Amino acid sequence: MNLILFGPPGAGKGTQADNLVNHFKLNKISTGDLLRSEINKKTPLGKEIELAISKGLFVSDDLINSLIKQMLENKKISNNLVFDGYPRNLRQAQDLNLLFKANNQKISSVLSLTVDKVTIIKRILGRQTCSNCGLIFNEFFHAPNLNNHKCDRRFLIKRSDDNEKTILDRLDTYFKETLPIFSFYREQNLLHEINGIGQIDQIFEEIRRIINTLET
Repeated sequence: MNLILFGPPGAGKGTQADNLVNHFKLNKISTGDLLRSEINKKTPLGKEIELAISKGLFVSDDLINSLIKQMLENKKISNNLVFDGYPRNLRQAQDLNLLFKANNQKISSVLSLTVDKVTIIKRILGRQTCSNCGLIFNEFFHAPNLNNHKCDRRFLIKRSDDNEKTILDRLDTYFKETLPIFSFYREQNLLHEINGIGQIDQIFEEIRRIINTLET
């Protein structure tokens, strides 16, 4: 089973990707993790990636495709994958289809978490992390209090990029790049859109229901 999971910033995609990995014993493919791993291994490809990043350039689709190709050819994990936030544009989606075909594999389902802009902004703007204990809170949905947080409030911090302008820019980029991908997968009857608002367990139950229909 090979899955692709989409979701805008703040949709809870990372949490649901981890749930998929743990419940269905899948291997998560995150391009960010792949890039860092290849750089750390100091391979020729890794050096090429590091050079591009050091110059402030985006890593090319061809370089990313080379990493994805390695994953699909790895018999230990092939046909047992969940792609987290990849592909990021239509060309990558088309290339991924070709890579699957070349390796006699296929995409089982494409899952997309849908969340409205207002909720996303609140989720991201409200994020607070305790620098002392590491707990994560949200001032709108899961505010810290004396019962759930024992550290002093001065330890609660926010990420510097968690501001409304940055969030809106990230959302605009996401929707601009992913809408063509959704159409691409919808035409192949692979796309399943899931309401990303609600309890984490409820959302994952809907994801499980969809996957279970694929397996029967």
